[in-house]
Amino acid sequence: MPGRCARSSHHEGTPVNRRILLSLAVVTTLGITSCLTGCNRESSSAGDDANSSPLVGVDYPRSDTDFWNSYIKYVPQSAQELGLQIKTTNSQNDVANLISNVQTFISQGVKGVVMAPQDTAAVAPTLQQLTAKKIPVVTIDTRPDTGSVYMVVRADNRAYGTKACQFLGTKLGGKGKVVMLQGDLASINGRDRTEAFNDCMKKDFPAIKVFGEVTDWKGDVAASKLQTRLASDPDVKGVYMESSFALSGTKQVLKQKGLLVPASDPKHVFIVSNDGIPEELKDIKAGLIDATVSQPADQYAKYGLYYVKAAIDGKTFQPGPTDHNSTIIAAREGVLEDQLSAPLVTADGATIGGEKTAKYDDTSLWGNNS
Repeated sequence: MPGRCARSSHHEGTPVNRRILLSLAVVTTLGITSCLTGCNRESSSAGDDANSSPLVGVDYPRSDTDFWNSYIKYVPQSAQELGLQIKTTNSQNDVANLISNVQTFISQGVKGVVMAPQDTAAVAPTLQQLTAKKIPVVTIDTRPDTGSVYMVVRADNRAYGTKACQFLGTKLGGKGKVVMLQGDLASINGRDRTEAFNDCMKKDFPAIKVFGEVTDWKGDVAASKLQTRLASDPDVKGVYMESSFALSGTKQVLKQKGLLVPASDPKHVFIVSNDGIPEELKDIKAGLIDATVSQPADQYAKYGLYYVKAAIDGKTFQPGPTDHNSTIIAAREGVLEDQLSAPLVTADGATIGGEKTAKYDDTSLWGNNS
């Protein structure tokens, strides 16, 4: 082949060959030009799509509870409504997985990240890395202890604990014993719910004895600790579950002890849960549990993505009321938090602690539309 090219080159100087080569060059150039023009049109169109549909990384914190599985279901729907492309991972309640997943997002060229770090202290270096790369972060459900994020989307978790306290304190007439099945105290959610519940009990119902049981958000641990507590204190009259992870085990333990009975029965143990999953609402209707705080899984998905898109678009927000029945607060210096509505749900929608509750069949509750 090199020799053939050399021979062709040798004859380029003849008039006939020059005309032939010129004609071929024109045809070839026209063909290439036509192809490039078409390719450029396609590339331009793809570029426009990419600009209007930024790529966002969403890390799911876990998939072993009904609440988080509901959140996972809502995310793609919300992404489509907001015109976002998403890449998703699942850190399975392990901060090491979360750190690795973020590296994957960075390599994929995401323009923003939505995450729900369960260990709110250990995530700090990862947030620093994303900040350095100018990739905005929105956290949902939890607020990191340190580090920069564009927005935190969660409900007021201290209010969760206070609402549960007011319900149990009222139902028990201000006396007796209750068990609090705590989450993981490495999480700000576990700390907020626990501290608020204890503070409220000490202030408003000092005659009620609270047994705090750390469960690390694990259902089997919660069931085991509740069973042990009931063995030593069979006169416990109330249970506060800081998340629906403990729902199945709690009902099973109470049933085994003959305590899963209607509220009209003197042996009834009042139960307040947290999440507002469909099963909880059905259990309230059936009289198996008494109340839950409806944590907005659908709104976490929607506004987590809404704010990361706003960050990519260069928008800013200030503390104050929003147009979606929530309030943005300055959680700490440089960190804003949109505190979404999370009502206490009861069997009758009665007023507890000065606040009207939502009835279990309220159609505005995400658990009734899941």
